[in-house]
Amino acid sequence: MQALFIGQTYIDVTFLADHMPQGDEKSVASEYAVSFGGNAVTAAFCCAKLGIKPDLIATNADDWLGSMFHDMAAKYDVHLHTRKVEKSSLSFIMPKGGKRAIVRCRDDHYLEPFPMLDLQGCRALHIDGHQADAAMFYAQRCRKAGILTSLDGGGLRSNTHELLAFIDVAVVAERFCEQMDMSSEEMLDYLKSRGCKIGGITMGEKGLLWYNETGTVETMPAMPIPRERVIDTNGAGDVFHGAYVYSYLDNPFKGWEQHFRFAQHAATYKIQHLGNEAGLPTLDAIKEVAREFDQDAGVEPRPARENIVAMRISR
Repeated sequence: MQALFIGQTYIDVTFLADHMPQGDEKSVASEYAVSFGGNAVTAAFCCAKLGIKPDLIATNADDWLGSMFHDMAAKYDVHLHTRKVEKSSLSFIMPKGGKRAIVRCRDDHYLEPFPMLDLQGCRALHIDGHQADAAMFYAQRCRKAGILTSLDGGGLRSNTHELLAFIDVAVVAERFCEQMDMSSEEMLDYLKSRGCKIGGITMGEKGLLWYNETGTVETMPAMPIPRERVIDTNGAGDVFHGAYVYSYLDNPFKGWEQHFRFAQHAATYKIQHLGNEAGLPTLDAIKEVAREFDQDAGVEPRPARENIVAMRISR
């Protein structure tokens, strides 16, 4: 095991349409895609597509959608550890104008305990707060073992406050700030107060606001991609997380500015494609995004302090 991801499985149905029908209306979508979904789940598939095959604890049902998800995991060589639920969860996603409307149908009533795994060889844990009991258990174990812990704070969960005490890298969404009634600056201070060594807020077209290894707050502007090339922003944050976990695993001695820049290139690729699977980048695709959109791609970032750059933090 090189990395462990924990999350809720969805099957995403993403479609392009002029409007959402109401009442007795009917309409025909111009395009659609069906793929795996879920925050940490999509991040795990992204990491696998880039070349490091992770382990994944995810929900799964004994139905035809569950079988579809097993096939998807096998295709990408994701090492799947299932936690049974009665019905597969679905997301219906309608991207439009750089935003996306989502209807979720979720079954998170677990029929069994989460799997107990041997963490030998594991170097990173990424969680999204779903499966709260498993998230807390493995975050505590990994923190004790000196394994990097990462959180996708896409939304406020039941035990987020307690969980953050065991997280090294916390990157949250603007929605998370709204749910906690905090400004961006207040959120970064909050993440610092919980002991997160690296913290950030993804802000879509406004880029990333984050603090680095020294606690200094920085802004990473979004890539200047033409609006007409933005097709589907759903899953971009998940790809961002999966890409920075991959970058850390590939070279933990890089600074987090480099990890996040790599992840930003990956997310820029995602938003140009419909659905999560089509939006998973290869290493060559990320290089092409950097060449086309990043004026600083050939500039070496500022070096981080030598004793903390690898995030092998003394406990």
